[in-house]
Amino acid sequence: MKGQPNDRAVILGQYILENNATVRATAKKFGISKSTVHKDVSERLPKIQPRLYPEVKKILETNKQERHIRGGLATKKKYEEMAKKNKKNCGND
Repeated sequence: MKGQPNDRAVILGQYILENNATVRATAKKFGISKSTVHKDVSERLPKIQPRLYPEVKKILETNKQERHIRGGLATKKKYEEMAKKNKKNCGND
């Protein structure tokens, strides 16, 4: 997603708000880097859409607080899948 940075900032902010999306998910959706998303919504958005910014900031803060939980769940899932695969492979001897 190329184009005008200010337009992009508004589009990204609206996407985050509508989908309760993380910076990573937003970056993936629009094919841009996480740092671009972060810069657009944290630096550009407050200047061009001051009413939208607080709502987006609230979602980003919530995501930041929950980040360690999601990481822990992802790690747990990874090791459960590895254990399941190892158990399956051991049974084929």
